[in-house]
Amino acid sequence: MTLRDATGEKDPVRILAQAPMSLAQLVAVAITIGLNALDGFDVLAISFASPGIAAEWGVTPAALGIVLSMELIGMALGSIILGNATDRIGRRPMILLCLLVMSTGMLAVTQASNIASLSALRVFTGIGIGGMLAATNATVAEYASARSRNLCVALMAIGYPVGAVLGGIVAAQLLMGGDWRLVFYFGAAVTCAFIPIVWFLLPETIPFLCRQQRPDALQKINRALARMGHAEVSSLPLAADRTARAPTGDIFRAGLLRTTILVTVAYLAHITTFYFILKWVPKIVVDMGFAAHAAAGVLVWANVGGATGGAVLGVLARIAPVRWLTIGALLASIAMVSWFGRGQSDLGQLSLIVGIAGFFTNAGVVGLYAILAQSFPTRARATGTGFAIGVGRAGAVLSPILAGLLFELGVGLQMVAIVMASGAGVAAACLLLLRDPPPEEASA
Repeated sequence: MTLRDATGEKDPVRILAQAPMSLAQLVAVAITIGLNALDGFDVLAISFASPGIAAEWGVTPAALGIVLSMELIGMALGSIILGNATDRIGRRPMILLCLLVMSTGMLAVTQASNIASLSALRVFTGIGIGGMLAATNATVAEYASARSRNLCVALMAIGYPVGAVLGGIVAAQLLMGGDWRLVFYFGAAVTCAFIPIVWFLLPETIPFLCRQQRPDALQKINRALARMGHAEVSSLPLAADRTARAPTGDIFRAGLLRTTILVTVAYLAHITTFYFILKWVPKIVVDMGFAAHAAAGVLVWANVGGATGGAVLGVLARIAPVRWLTIGALLASIAMVSWFGRGQSDLGQLSLIVGIAGFFTNAGVVGLYAILAQSFPTRARATGTGFAIGVGRAGAVLSPILAGLLFELGVGLQMVAIVMASGAGVAAACLLLLRDPPPEEASA
């Protein structure tokens, strides 16, 4: 493949796609891993705190299920609305905005005095998390080389369980003090600390600059190329995929409509299974008779397994088709989540089963992120990703609510687990119908 565009000028996007990864690119990938780790902790902060909230405020299981879903509503709104905005204003500005929203929301939760105010603040925080997911997925895909893209997206995605693991370890210690609000103080401080990191070390992506072609684009592109060890270019490449159409409309046009529907339904279905484990494990473990800090420890093992599963899938994706790897992970998720529903009286065995369930469920999520990154071209990458994630999160709102209602109706853990595991099966069916993207779109 040539490194030049139709005018004969060197194309910086193709240079990055084919050259080995530079230190600056690796730093950018590392930052996106950290940003997704923040998402992992921020989303699960309410799960870590839920036993304390239930005890302090006398919350019923059904009401707790609603509270656990609130940031998912915000994430749905943030992913769809801010995902589209990311394709217009840029990846870096959106990441900075989302960090500000997330840190403010986490801090404000500590002042909540009832379920209504807590729920509203979790929606607000979720908006930032949702926008962050769309922006970081596009960012890592556009910083990575073509050969390493699936691996880099996978590494970014496993930041989520890594953040939950590290946050869970800290949360377990904080919860020993008895005040669930300490979890949110910690989350706000760490989130705020990432603002200067992004400001100084994460420039706008070259593919976005090439597509937008703003007056200062050439200067920013050459500065970025220099950071990555490449020679300057004398002019901007042709913006072949820049059109007058709104990116939102693009994902519903004939060329992308089928892909948009399939990846959105797949993500929606599997994330329902995924969040059953992440949202209800602490409460289920406490109901089995274990202490709240022990429940947080079990959730840590779910995320240890998740981080491992995501890493394994990312490495395998360099040598095998990511779609088939993801389908395998989804099918294994059905079995392991159903097995979790059998329950265990031994904390060690319970942690092992939850860890294996986390391995496969998060491997499925990581695979879906990689599929999203390669399914949409640059002009609509954040929009398409944001739409799929947003609709998926909106559907996933029902996951903890549905589980809570089933429990309140007296349905046993085994049957609840089977019902919630079925989402992974629907996702696998959608991926079987999905066609791989053309090479020019997969590497754009």
